Amino acid sequence: MAARYQVAGSSSAEISASVETGIRTGALAPGEALPAVRALAAALAVSPATVAKAYQELRQRGLVATAGRHGTRVRPRPPVATRRAALMPPPLPGARDLSAGQPDSRLLPPLGPHLAALAAEIDPPTGYAASAVRSELAAAARERLVADGVPAEEITVTGGALDGIERLLAAHLRPGDAVAVEDPGWANLLDLIAALGLRAIGVPVDDDGPSEPGVRAALAAGARALVVTSRAQNPTGAAVSAERAGALRTLLAGRADLLLIEDDHAAELAGVPLHPLAGATPAWAFVRSVSKPYGPDLRLAVLTGDEATVARVAGRARVGAGWVSTVLQRLVVALWQDPATSDLVRRAGESYERRRDGLVAALAALGVAAHGRTGINVWVPVPDETLAVTALRDAGWSVAPGALHRIAAAPGVRITVSSLDEADLAPLATAVARAVRPAPTGFTT
Repeated sequence: MAARYQVAGSSSAEISASVETGIRTGALAPGEALPAVRALAAALAVSPATVAKAYQELRQRGLVATAGRHGTRVRPRPPVATRRAALMPPPLPGARDLSAGQPDSRLLPPLGPHLAALAAEIDPPTGYAASAVRSELAAAARERLVADGVPAEEITVTGGALDGIERLLAAHLRPGDAVAVEDPGWANLLDLIAALGLRAIGVPVDDDGPSEPGVRAALAAGARALVVTSRAQNPTGAAVSAERAGALRTLLAGRADLLLIEDDHAAELAGVPLHPLAGATPAWAFVRSVSKPYGPDLRLAVLTGDEATVARVAGRARVGAGWVSTVLQRLVVALWQDPATSDLVRRAGESYERRRDGLVAALAALGVAAHGRTGINVWVPVPDETLAVTALRDAGWSVAPGALHRIAAAPGVRITVSSLDEADLAPLATAVARAVRPAPTGFTT
């Protein structure tokens, strides 16, 4: 640990608070190692049990992680506001940022005309919502979900996909329970699981989704929940195929001890058919966000599932935030019903597909394996993430290190294509080829 910050305290609470202060102020950087238990105990003149308890408290809150011989380290993105970015080298002036994972703002539908129309409809302002879900939103969402093969008798809304997943996990699980997640997978989900005091079990993922042997192993290891990305998986671009969905439904059938969560965040942008697992287990939920197709600032996701699961989510919201803004719900319905907006979303999906497929093909021509079947990201396996990220930064391209997304999967980098133009693909592929040697196909070790 850097000599510039000394952990202090004479009790486990004081020691954990001191570590948190170091993380919050940036004195303890993401990924930085903390002292060994016995070494810190000796330095502070306390018992090793006191330090061990402090570290346990920090782990349960998702601030640190313990990885065998690698010791205890600050998590890449601990759930506390910090003054330092996680794991990303500082950008060089003029570098293209391909690390954010955001949609192309140039392709998002305009909101102004719909907001202007809504302003006239809701004047004078309404009071507190009588229901968490407006009937027209529920009807429109139900129609869209059923068309994709998702049973949607029960509907509620949440403040985005991750908010829905958090409410689901909190309603069904308790600290210490295990959650099976894709590996590599969504960095925000890994951080959320740690912040809730849950344990993540990695499930290997390929282009067709989480592997059946991996899910089977996670169930045998005691997973109480399974989170599956239906399409446009972050970071690999995987999409659950019909064959994989059939195998997983057979494996999961009747598992009353498991909460199944499906995340279809890309929705209309995915460009491939949906093959849902919904209903394979007695407790299940399907979450579909509007942020990727219509704009990240539209914090709304539709959630359906079995009656008890949806009731838990809706009930918890009722005693907390109460409801998702009815203005936002009206806006989403207006966007769904507008043919011009639907056309814009369709063309955006086609544009992402050209850029994503073009980059994967350009890399393949240079002998670099890459994955990106759907969505806005391309995953490139690399032998050394730090070297690859630094070399690309020096060449003018900022990409995301795979460490943010991995549990036990092999190293890689994530490249978001949404800000690229087609003319950028060849020079970017050349830069990637120079930054990495060809890596084996696949996501796992």
